[in-house]
Amino acid sequence: MGSFVFNVSKGKVAYYASLPGTNDALIAIPIEATGVQADATLIDLDTVAAILAGSTNEQATMGRKTLAAVSSTVDDTANQAVVDADDVTWSSATGSAVSDVLIAYDPDTTTGDDTTLIPLTWHDFVATPDGTDLVAAIVDLFTAS
Repeated sequence: MGSFVFNVSKGKVAYYASLPGTNDALIAIPIEATGVQADATLIDLDTVAAILAGSTNEQATMGRKTLAAVSSTVDDTANQAVVDADDVTWSSATGSAVSDVLIAYDPDTTTGDDTTLIPLTWHDFVATPDGTDLVAAIVDLFTAS
């Protein structure tokens, strides 16, 4: 599996990362290593609900994490837009092995559900939780040039 931007989000990731809504957030969702659909299938899905309706499963034991310190910056010198965030830590992580992390935009954290969460990016993240802290290091979450 590779890292990619979902078709529904191409050209919008920097906008969503600016967190334009009142109660919005970017959410990291760990994905179980078994049953993951092919990138060619996943890339066309438009909601988190659609992704999880197939054989792709969320690793729910670790749980979802809200990204902190999200920033979206236009770099005129390098002619690109860069989205960044703090690293994500799952403390004392347990449960099934993980193969990927899905980053989704939640337009309203007070009322949203998986049918309203927009998948933004998909990242390889191979790990087997063993009760220790599991850290997803984020170095430029997304760059568009």
